[in-house]
Amino acid sequence: MASPRVVSLFFVYICLFASLCFADDPFVNYEFVVSYITASPLGVPQQVIAINGHFPGPPINVTTNNNVVVNVMNKLDEELLMTWAGIQQRRSSWQDGVLGTNCPIPPKWNWTYQFQVKDQVGSFFYFPSINFQRASGGFGGFIINNRDIIPIPFATPDGDITILIGDWYTRRALNGGKDLGMPDGVLINGKGPYRYNTTLVPDGIDYETIEVHPGKTYRIRVHNVGVSTSLNFRIQNHNLLLAETEGSYTVQQNYTSLDIHVGQSSSFLVTMDQNASTDYYIVASARFVNESLWQRVTGVAILRYSNSKGKASGPLPDAPNDQYDKTFSMNQARSIRWNVTASGARPNPQGSFRYGSINVTEVYVLKNMPPVTIDGKRRTTLSGISFINPTTPIRLADQFKVKGVYKLDFPTMPIERPPRMATSIINGTYRGFMEVILQNNDTKMQSYHMDGYAFFVVGMDYGEWTENSRGTYNKWDGIARSTTQVFPGAWTAILISLDNVGVWNLRTENLDSWYLGQETYVRVVNPEATNKTELPIPDNALFCGALKKMQKPQDISSAPSIIGNRSKPFLSLVMMISVVICIFN
Repeated sequence: MASPRVVSLFFVYICLFASLCFADDPFVNYEFVVSYITASPLGVPQQVIAINGHFPGPPINVTTNNNVVVNVMNKLDEELLMTWAGIQQRRSSWQDGVLGTNCPIPPKWNWTYQFQVKDQVGSFFYFPSINFQRASGGFGGFIINNRDIIPIPFATPDGDITILIGDWYTRRALNGGKDLGMPDGVLINGKGPYRYNTTLVPDGIDYETIEVHPGKTYRIRVHNVGVSTSLNFRIQNHNLLLAETEGSYTVQQNYTSLDIHVGQSSSFLVTMDQNASTDYYIVASARFVNESLWQRVTGVAILRYSNSKGKASGPLPDAPNDQYDKTFSMNQARSIRWNVTASGARPNPQGSFRYGSINVTEVYVLKNMPPVTIDGKRRTTLSGISFINPTTPIRLADQFKVKGVYKLDFPTMPIERPPRMATSIINGTYRGFMEVILQNNDTKMQSYHMDGYAFFVVGMDYGEWTENSRGTYNKWDGIARSTTQVFPGAWTAILISLDNVGVWNLRTENLDSWYLGQETYVRVVNPEATNKTELPIPDNALFCGALKKMQKPQDISSAPSIIGNRSKPFLSLVMMISVVICIFN
């Protein structure tokens, strides 16, 4: 006879299955076991971060408005947070997976993320957000497909391909970001370069091969998941028809190559219209570097037609020849425009949201400089402030009214004073319209990302931004995305509609600058607290810092044991009863 506990669980399962029947939007479930494995992507054995034993991790593939559940088991010997770059986490910064909003998952613990991909489509990726973990792996693609009732602005592709590119170091710790030096290579889907040059590439390196069929058109989603290097992406003899960037459909334009900066994602329509009897090079090469050896160390994969009989041959397709003159790359970035006539995640033209006619309510100029020494430590800054992550996450401190965790005193303009370390954040106005100018006074290319939002990239140019720079803004079809590049000695202007309540990270994506302080948070609060604009704190929230006494020990429930081999008939009975409940209700 079943025990009272099993009987109770029986009814819990019935209720669970029944509730899913009535859910407006379906649930999609993933299990992520995050652990170390040994791999040799550049021919040198090293420890990398794998998910379910794979490096890179598996893709997440869902549809607009799906409820996504990801149970993460942390088998590392260090704390872990997974973040979902570009996923807006509407009403729920609790699930964002960065230190300003979440306590980290301790080693040997598991934690379950649950969020809805509300009103989004497009190409994104996930990665571990603490320290330099992304430099060791743990990343993977994240696809949000259109619902069937919403048309896409191009013919349905014959296949969908995800490509993860990024600079790679064979030294895992990376010296805490103090002295990165030159990367050791570029990986494509976690693998080293095809041996296109016997002098540069040693024998025995495993490389990526992507098989396609002649005459077919594929959607190829490319993500720069690297540490700090902008990469130029190209496919030998094939045109790249840009179709989407980080959730926004673009005006479709052909490129022979495209610069994809750290943290950025783009998807292309590529037709396999070349001689099908041979292979072709897929190339990701470093940009804006002057070390002659590094210029020649490039990520190379193989595009193989299904009836190919010959290897790829000839020199690699050339990258843009503007190593010292970055005007070409900036003009290329300016050419990426929003497709205002296409429907997005909802059946209305994107251009019906006329961002250029909205009054700006707050302006912030964020200036970064080369690294400085503060209190004897090498640090990076935004507007003279080097951000310190608090021991109690900002969102958690607000929830439980913990005082002194942060200050809402981030300056609207850079102030002439010595740089300082502080937990200083931006006080955003709910339903305000914020203009942010990202001024890069460093000598390195930077990428900036904001969680919780897609912002409009309305302008960029060299020199110092001034009030007169607004006269150059694109107020009609500037691309909406979550990560933008800022060229050295230049500025980029973005506009943000602050309609998503929460605490949202604004950061450089370059890891060597991010973790030394080049970030802040934007706090957006609805003065009238309501579940309609922000969901309640999740039941499984982790506690740390000033609230660590609230954390209960890891609950290792015996519930999963009932779905073992002995309980399959029991579970089948539960499911059958649940189906009956669904049918008759």
